[in-house]
Amino acid sequence: MKKVLIVVGFIALIVVLFLALAEKPHPKVILTGNTDRRPVDIAPGAWQCSACKMPIESEKYAGEVVAPDGKTWFFDDVGCLGGWIAQQPFKERATVWVYTLDTRRWIDGRKAWYTLFESTPMGYGFGAYEHKSDGMIDFDTMVDRMERGENLTNPAYAKKLARSVKKAPLGSD
Repeated sequence: MKKVLIVVGFIALIVVLFLALAEKPHPKVILTGNTDRRPVDIAPGAWQCSACKMPIESEKYAGEVVAPDGKTWFFDDVGCLGGWIAQQPFKERATVWVYTLDTRRWIDGRKAWYTLFESTPMGYGFGAYEHKSDGMIDFDTMVDRMERGENLTNPAYAKKLARSVKKAPLGSD
């Protein structure tokens, strides 16, 4: 009898766990029907990064890619966006949105400027800005660097980049 109660209790525990997990809303990965190809406001936890699968908790370093058919993918880190879009057959026709750190609004990601040393969700280091300052790179350079692994997640590259910044004279690019 004791064994039966233990088995029933164990089964009840499993059922409770499954029900608890099922009640939580899961972040969405893709939005369809964005035919206007506009940026979508990101509520914390509502969307999941299409590259790293992390829930997006803030617009601060976020980006979005809208395909010509209106499918929209979301990214928690500009580096995730850069690495992902490089592999897409529609990359040249896609609309890219990034949330800027200086003006705090969504802009065309291809027109944004990117810093190299931000503390981003996935640690790539790229932060989007609307206005250019010394040491910033353009969109295509950021994407190329993600493809080559030239970002802050690569310890050797991060060290090399830090040394080059220390050696650069003030006011140089």
